Amino acid sequence: MSTQVEFWFDASCPWTWITSRWLVEVAEARDLDIQWKPFSLAVLNEDKDIPENYREHVEEGRMGAQVAAGVAAEEGNETLGRFYETLGRLYHSEGRVNDPIAISEALTASGAAADIMDRFADFEDAVAESTHAGLELVGDEVGVPIIAIDGVAFFGPVISPAPHGEDALRLWDGCLALAHTPGFFELKRSRDVGPIFD
Repeated sequence: MSTQVEFWFDASCPWTWITSRWLVEVAEARDLDIQWKPFSLAVLNEDKDIPENYREHVEEGRMGAQVAAGVAAEEGNETLGRFYETLGRLYHSEGRVNDPIAISEALTASGAAADIMDRFADFEDAVAESTHAGLELVGDEVGVPIIAIDGVAFFGPVISPAPHGEDALRLWDGCLALAHTPGFFELKRSRDVGPIFD
């Protein structure tokens, strides 16, 4: 029987994209059923004092997050997974982050209704609710990715590049071990590389 894993994503975040590709590989080996959950970094940062260039970036990502919420509401999880897979590739592998045309192309490629793009503003509340649902599990001092399994949720892992094969499974096992350890809250070190997509 598959284990359900919830994964919150903002498609504009390159770190989340890398983590999602790792999780998809782990899911195949460990029979995980990934439930994709839209998240908006713009919603997360609405009342925060952040650098202006970062605010511009997250605001530009608002449309993609709202479209993802529309796909979730109207098309379901499988289509949302296809939408994110295509949009993440267009955003990060092809360098088209927050490009509205890329969002439209991802809708078409995933088989979702094209008019969700025209109605993206209708899903503002839905993406806010999904964002807050993820944050309720881990607290508001994090962003994405957020992963939840068996009632236990954690932020991360933030990795670059994503490990593969046995290394990918070891990382998953380590994350679960930490997440299930009472009293464990944080493990972190400074990044010394940028996002590496492979």
